Amino acid sequence: MNGTTFKAWDDLIPRDQGKAARQVDGARAIYGGTWDGDMISLEQARGKLVVVAFPPVDGVPAGLVNRAQTTDRFRTAAGIVVATLDAMGGSDRLTARETGAQIPGGTANETPAFMYAGSRVTEALLGAPLSTLRPGVEGRTVSGDLRFTDAPVPHPARNVVAILRGGDPALRGQMVAIGAHNDHDGIAPEAVDHDSLRAFNLVMRPAGANSTPGRPTAAQAARIRAILDSLRRERPPRRDSVLNGADDDGSGSVGMLEIAERLAREPRPKRSVLFVWHTAEEMGLLGADWFTRHPTVPRDSIVAHFNADMIGRGGAGDIANGGPEYLQVIGSRRLSTELGDLVERVNAEGGHGFEFDYQYDADGHPENYYCRSDHYMYARFGIPIAFFTTGSHPDYHQVTDEPQYVDYEKLARVTRLIAEVGTTVANLDHRVVVDKPKPDPEGVCRQ
Repeated sequence: MNGTTFKAWDDLIPRDQGKAARQVDGARAIYGGTWDGDMISLEQARGKLVVVAFPPVDGVPAGLVNRAQTTDRFRTAAGIVVATLDAMGGSDRLTARETGAQIPGGTANETPAFMYAGSRVTEALLGAPLSTLRPGVEGRTVSGDLRFTDAPVPHPARNVVAILRGGDPALRGQMVAIGAHNDHDGIAPEAVDHDSLRAFNLVMRPAGANSTPGRPTAAQAARIRAILDSLRRERPPRRDSVLNGADDDGSGSVGMLEIAERLAREPRPKRSVLFVWHTAEEMGLLGADWFTRHPTVPRDSIVAHFNADMIGRGGAGDIANGGPEYLQVIGSRRLSTELGDLVERVNAEGGHGFEFDYQYDADGHPENYYCRSDHYMYARFGIPIAFFTTGSHPDYHQVTDEPQYVDYEKLARVTRLIAEVGTTVANLDHRVVVDKPKPDPEGVCRQ
């Protein structure tokens, strides 16, 4: 650019979003402003290459950002350049290089090209340091394009589906679906010391991969060292690269097995119960996307879907306001008021004692959880859903998501709640009433 050569992965990291990226050739660079501060409008961003800065978090420079939220905020742009690369450590740079995936025949909505860049690139685009610019200042017109070349590799993956037939001949053709996902993130590019990573995350990444840390302050570094020293007194270092996903979503997967075993022992509910262990959730809800487009039962026979994704944590050390009674419920009233009321009633009358946290179900919530797990693949077709989760924690999408950190008593309690909600719906004398607008199945999900 202007006689200067920039190196991919060092000066900029393009992000393959698993979708068709818009062309940036001929797009003019524009400074979009600082996130959560003064930013340009969607109309100003239209067709431009938007450079956006992110403020420090608790005094720590920003690194990785919420890509879905950033893309949605500048969704009219040709491309988005996130100016946080200079602050990224090695693990964040590896995460930023992860690629997307699609299933054959899946949808590929066009999306802005996305990349992380350092100050050398942003100054070349805009002609000055970002700190000296006001939002809306335009810079160079970009020539060239950003494209990822697919090299298809067959990678068979299968959903696991089972049906417990209902006891009422008139209703057994209707299904109550209960789902979890049986995949996780595989193997990390590099092995890391388990306790060192966990000590760092407890201080700097309280929500694991959902957090965007930078460099620790002196006080934070001291806390990390104190935690690590205490762990070193208990055990020697252990390097690991396997992302086990004990909570995400081993917890939901084993919970479903328990529900199936329980219901098989008890008198059959009136409606049938459809169990689906979805594959490839972590790659973009691919298994649930495939199943709901190619269901093994008539899609309109599914009266409701209940999703169990990460149901084994949620303690005081995992999440703000966490504890034995903490449980997030998402989406239960987005299509059906009746379903949301039913979940509340079963919790109260069944003596489960959970205190539901609905804050993550709020319209426009930045975490966008309603769109990020398998239940949405059902909801997009107008099927009422409820998503049960104990929420993020420092081990989310980390090699430290291991069984020793799961709260098994709580996992059992959440599992019992989901089982009773499911059987209550299965025994209703009517289908759950859908009284809210249905989404466009081919549209973009926005919470």
